[in-house]
Amino acid sequence: MQTIKTAVLDVAFEAGGPRGGPPILLLHGWPDDIREWSALTKHLEKAGFYWIAPWARGFGATRFFSSSTLRDGSGAALTQDAIDIADALGFERFSVIGHDWGARTAYTLAALWPERLASITPLSLSYSPGGRFATPTFEQSQRWWYQWFMSTEPGAAAVRKNPIGFARHQWTSWSPPGWFCDAEFEATAESFKNPDWTAITLHAYRSRWRTEPADERYQPLKSRLASIDTIGTPTLMIQGDVDRCNPPSESQDQARHFTGPYKCVLLNDVGHFPAREAPEQVAQIAIAHLQSYV
Repeated sequence: MQTIKTAVLDVAFEAGGPRGGPPILLLHGWPDDIREWSALTKHLEKAGFYWIAPWARGFGATRFFSSSTLRDGSGAALTQDAIDIADALGFERFSVIGHDWGARTAYTLAALWPERLASITPLSLSYSPGGRFATPTFEQSQRWWYQWFMSTEPGAAAVRKNPIGFARHQWTSWSPPGWFCDAEFEATAESFKNPDWTAITLHAYRSRWRTEPADERYQPLKSRLASIDTIGTPTLMIQGDVDRCNPPSESQDQARHFTGPYKCVLLNDVGHFPAREAPEQVAQIAIAHLQSYV
């Protein structure tokens, strides 16, 4: 494990592959950590890529410098963290593979810093133009029960009381049964013991649907993002066809938001965690995409 400093964080990360290879940020999702890339990185290294997998704010060994910094879990905050990491590592141009929260960050990076991005590969999450959260359908609202639950005070209290149990419920309900073992969840859940995990989680979801305090340093990014509806960066979206959180029906007609190359690949019998459930397929498809736009 290595660390780098940004304006507000001491970011823990792992890295591998040839240092001179094309750089890739691997941005994990929620509720997950960098272990989700474990079966993918060997393929990236073999293909000659240099990968960096940071723990997001509130996860693993990543820490805030100051107790007074607002624990902002917004997409803008996570995106600023990602570009700060790239800057600290000296990456002038790089690619991103991101899952869930990491996918949203990939889209936002491509929207705000298109000149820096060679390509993006978002997993399990479609693009939301302008960073807007539209009111979902009744069916999708049912899938997103956890977001409404956290937006209530009793729900938030329940998450604070048992954050790991709450995370495990998403693992068991977002993909077909039997895709993970207890040992793997427990190893990953060590990252959820970060003292800021619950605060970042609650802020990330509550701020989507209700007014929450926000770190004003990210307001300029939010304002810029609000005016951007299309992405020109080459994009490959990978999604499981039985994702029970964000099903393929939520990703239809996405191509109209992309002025550059865009492709969506559905993986059969795969749920919300493609890099874990079908790592060989994800590696093959993602590397072909990456190599096209190095």
